[in-house]
Amino acid sequence: MGRWGKRLERQRAILNRDVGRVVDGDELAEELAPTREQPEHDARGVEESPHVRRLDIPIGVERAAAWGWRVLVIALASYVVYRILSFFSDITVPIAIAVLMTALGIPFVDALVRLRVPRVLATIVVVLAGIAVIVGILTLVGQQVIAQIDDLRTSVADGLGEIQDWLRDGPLGLSDEQLDSWIDRAQHAVQGDDGEVVQRATEFGSRLTHVAAGTFIVIFSTFFFLYEGERIWRFIVALVPRKAREAVDGSGHVAWISLTAFVRATVLVASVDAVAIAFAAWLLGVPLVFAIGMLVFLGAFVPIVGAFVSGIVAVLVALVDQGFWTAVLMLVAVLLVQQLESHVLQPFLMGRLVRVHPLAIILAIAAGITISGVVGALVAVPTAACANAVVRYLAGRYGEQADLSREPEAAAAR
Repeated sequence: MGRWGKRLERQRAILNRDVGRVVDGDELAEELAPTREQPEHDARGVEESPHVRRLDIPIGVERAAAWGWRVLVIALASYVVYRILSFFSDITVPIAIAVLMTALGIPFVDALVRLRVPRVLATIVVVLAGIAVIVGILTLVGQQVIAQIDDLRTSVADGLGEIQDWLRDGPLGLSDEQLDSWIDRAQHAVQGDDGEVVQRATEFGSRLTHVAAGTFIVIFSTFFFLYEGERIWRFIVALVPRKAREAVDGSGHVAWISLTAFVRATVLVASVDAVAIAFAAWLLGVPLVFAIGMLVFLGAFVPIVGAFVSGIVAVLVALVDQGFWTAVLMLVAVLLVQQLESHVLQPFLMGRLVRVHPLAIILAIAAGITISGVVGALVAVPTAACANAVVRYLAGRYGEQADLSREPEAAAAR
């Protein structure tokens, strides 16, 4: 019994020792429990750590740097896209014109479809009608120019003779030798030598080939955009990631609505400008009235400045054919039409349908001319209108999503 008693006492001692360890472990855990929050304290005190110390950069500079490199990346990507589009300008420019023609012709196709005309037949009718209208206009303009070119040439010769007499007998007092020398220089600059003539003829033939190819691209692209534009757009949307498809699809639709509104408003404004300036030219007896009207109509597709610049041609024709005072009256008529467009037509039509500020239009046109010349001026305002619509749509879309995400948090806080 003594041996078993000693074993029992030894087991009790071991048990008491283990229980003491458990008690000490619990106390130690309680003592160490606050240290679990230590990493948060360390995270807040990183700047005070002697081993990990960040630079003391003002928050404004840090945010400006974050925005700066993002803006640079966007600018670089935009420049690369511009260079690619410029390299393929023989394709991209006709496609851009086809998109504008589609925006102009899609209401007629939809109207025929509502009358239960098959869409392919409606598209063929609208495209052929558009080609017929353009060919007819060019034919009328050509006939008017051919019929009045002789009288205009005579007027130009008489006008140049009057200018020579003024330079000889006027305050400048130039001699006949000086006038003949200037005329010879001007003729040589215009005509050039034989090598330059051949080079210019080659360049003209090459450009004529590009124009013919671009015309066919415009016609066929317009046909397919009118016929199955929705299908083409669905194919483009399917190329983007699935999460972004809804936003891309919505942006495309609002951009298309803005583009069609721009084209309709521009056609109305251009028609008013062309009729007004052509009527003024007819009243003043200026030749080439129909050609002037069509030139003003095409120029008005560049808002605010296009009609005025094209109207200057009417002023020059009036100066050559009718004289100085008729040209002054023609200039007054052009300025009145330009003021009518800027203060009445643009605010009521372009402002309501497109919602682009006149200052934004001027800046877009200036940027377009700087980047791509006449083509840039033509597509600058439609591009700005579409971009404005897309930005408004995306801002409203993500603003609503942010509001919806805050609602559960606000409900939980209440």
